[in-house]
Amino acid sequence: MPWSPRAALLRDLVLGVLGIAAFLLDLGADLWAAGQYARDGRYLWAALVLALLGLASGALQLFSWLWLRADPAGLHGPQPPGRCLALLHLLQLGYLYRCLQGLRQGLLAWRQEAPSEFDLAYSDFLSLDISMLRLFETFLESTPQLTLVLAIVLQSGRAEYYQWVGICTSFVGISWALLDYHRALRTCLPAKPRLGVGSSAVYFVWNLLLLWPRVLAVALFSALFPHYVALHFLGLWLVLLLWVWLQGTDFMPEPSSEWLYRATVATILYFSWFNVSEGHTRGRATIHLTFLLSDSVLLVLTWVTQSAWLPGAAPLQLWLPVGGASFLLGVALRLIYYRWLHPSCHWEPDGVDGARGLLPPEHGLLPRNRRASQLARNFFPKARAEAAVLGKGDVNGAL
Repeated sequence: MPWSPRAALLRDLVLGVLGIAAFLLDLGADLWAAGQYARDGRYLWAALVLALLGLASGALQLFSWLWLRADPAGLHGPQPPGRCLALLHLLQLGYLYRCLQGLRQGLLAWRQEAPSEFDLAYSDFLSLDISMLRLFETFLESTPQLTLVLAIVLQSGRAEYYQWVGICTSFVGISWALLDYHRALRTCLPAKPRLGVGSSAVYFVWNLLLLWPRVLAVALFSALFPHYVALHFLGLWLVLLLWVWLQGTDFMPEPSSEWLYRATVATILYFSWFNVSEGHTRGRATIHLTFLLSDSVLLVLTWVTQSAWLPGAAPLQLWLPVGGASFLLGVALRLIYYRWLHPSCHWEPDGVDGARGLLPPEHGLLPRNRRASQLARNFFPKARAEAAVLGKGDVNGAL
C-alpha cells in the first residue's frame, strides 16, 4: 500500500536520524584509526587518513555553501546571518547543520494532522540536497578510506580491530548513501511511480557488486606500488574530468563552481558509474564500464606478477575469483534492473529552483530542487512513447 504523507514523513525522519548516526560513526572510526596509526608510529598512514577526511569535508562544505548562496532569498525562512553560516561551513559543520535543518522541517510537517503541500515540498527540497551531499561524501571520503585501509591490511598482512571497524563503517556508509540516493531521486519523478523494495534492493546490490571489485583492484595496486597509486589516480582522474567536461554539464549555480562538480564526478567515475547528461546513456555507460574493467584487469595483473611482495598472499588467491564472480553478477543484475525495474516517466518543463523566493506562496508555486531534478532526469529515462517522438536512438538511463 502507498505510504500516507505523515507515515512517509515519519519514515524519512527515522532514515534521517540513522543517516546522521552512520555519518558520525564513520567519522569517528576514521579519527580512531588515524589516532591508532599515529600512536604506533605510522605517521604516513595517519596523515593519509586525515588528508582524505579533510579534502572530502572541505569539498562537502563548499558544495553546501554554494547551494545555500544560490537559493532564492526567503526560501529557507529564518536562518542565521550569512557570516554565521559561513563560519559553520568553515568549521566543517555545514553538512550537519543541513541535516538538523532537514530533521526540523520534517518534524514540523509530521506534527501537522494534514501537512500542507508546501511543507511536504520543502521537506523534499531539503532532503534532496542532503542526499546529494551524502553521495558526494561517500565517494570522496568513505570509498577512498575503504581502499586505503584494505591496502594497509594487504601490505601488513594482518588486520587490527580498529581497521575492521573502519571497514564495516565504510561499507555501512556506502550502502546507506546508495539506498538513500535511489530513494531521494524518486521524489523528483513527475508521477512518482511506486518503487518497491525489490527495485531498491537490486539497485543497491548491483552497485555494491560492481564497486567492491574495483576497490579491491585499486587496493591491491596500492599495496604493491604505494608510490605510484597517486600517479595512477591522477592520470585516470584527468581523463575522466575531460570526459565530464566534454558532456557539457550545467549543474552548479555559477560556471566557476561547475569545475568543483566536474572534479567530484570524475572522482566518482574512478570507482563507479554516474550519469551527468541526458541521451546516449547506454553508449556512455558501456564505454565507462569497459574502461574501468580494462584498468582493473591491468591493476590485478600487476599483483599476479608481483604477488610474492605481499605477505599472506594465499587468501588473495580466493579473493580474485570471488571478485570476478561479483563483477559478472553485478553486470547481470544491472541489466535486469534497467530492463525491467527502472521506471520511465514523462518529464515536464524544468521548474524554478526554490520558487518560493520568486513569488509569494498564494501563487501556488512549490519549492522544487532543480539540482536533484537535473540528476533525476539523467538517471530515469523518458517514457518510450516520448522517446520515439523525439527520435532518440536509446532510452536515457538504460544500459
